Amino acid sequence: MQARDVMTTTVVSITEDTPIEEIARTLLEQRISAVPVLDAGGNLVGIVSEGDLMRREESGTERRPGWWLALLASPAERAASYLKTHGRKAKDVMTRGPVTVDDTAPLGQIADTLERLGIKRVPVLRNGELVGIVSRANLLQGLATAGSMRGLRADDETIRTAILETLHKESGVQDQFLNVTAADGIVHLWGTVGSEAEKQAVRVVAENTIGARGVEDHVRVLPASLRSALWAE
Repeated sequence: MQARDVMTTTVVSITEDTPIEEIARTLLEQRISAVPVLDAGGNLVGIVSEGDLMRREESGTERRPGWWLALLASPAERAASYLKTHGRKAKDVMTRGPVTVDDTAPLGQIADTLERLGIKRVPVLRNGELVGIVSRANLLQGLATAGSMRGLRADDETIRTAILETLHKESGVQDQFLNVTAADGIVHLWGTVGSEAEKQAVRVVAENTIGARGVEDHVRVLPASLRSALWAE
């Protein structure tokens, strides 16, 4: 699945000149934690999140650094901090150049991005235009939906080929003593593996294959005394 399959397409946005008070009301009324900022041409130029509004002079939450930190900070850093706490418009407090993904980005890539950067959502672009937002909740919705895809029909040969390819390329299982057959969507797993973990991985590969309606597991785990001899042949 890709970003375009799970993204929220009704995107609430603001302009660079939107007042702080209006941004706060938008977040509360729409029950969202961040809002993208567009310039006059409709281009994404930033994002304002709840975190950007947490430390404000008017609410008494402004962070006041110790004198020694103030001495170490550069003029640019002090000015940026002042803008964040006293600025009156989106352009003063927004995070510029936000991380984005293309609408064809795989969900795995998006999950990696959110986790690596510690963010909760990411704007989605198509040909440079903002078309949606993918949040952590959207990823969970994608996960819930993906399960229903396993009910799709596929011919037995396609199912068998897909399982064998996944076993060989992705599962980590030594598959030289394995075979797969399929009849009317029911998959039968045959052969031997070296561990219980491999046996279960083979089963999961079959269960996750689109078109598989059921799995009959006939795979045996080799006794430890036989593994080294067989694998040495």
